[in-house]
Amino acid sequence: MTTIRTTCHSCGDVELSTADIALELTGAGDAGSYRFSCPKCLSTQVRPATRRVVSILLATGVNYEIILAASPITEDEISGFAKLLDEDDWFSRLTAVES
Repeated sequence: MTTIRTTCHSCGDVELSTADIALELTGAGDAGSYRFSCPKCLSTQVRPATRRVVSILLATGVNYEIILAASPITEDEISGFAKLLDEDDWFSRLTAVES
């Protein structure tokens, strides 16, 4: 089994398996971030992943997900969604396919 060493902000160096790491790649697929839970303090850690780090993590067998860039959710979108939840038919309206 492959062991990957990284650093927890609180605990210092920790060793993880490939299953302990979640790699998120940007649309270009050559950079992104990786996430893990520290095995000592159990806090979730997020680190940037440069092209080199991505290459190493992929070579060791870490699973990945490609994240396409999206704009942040706006206050208007949140407000509209909250209003939708106040209606009795919110779920059918939310899942309705527009043609």
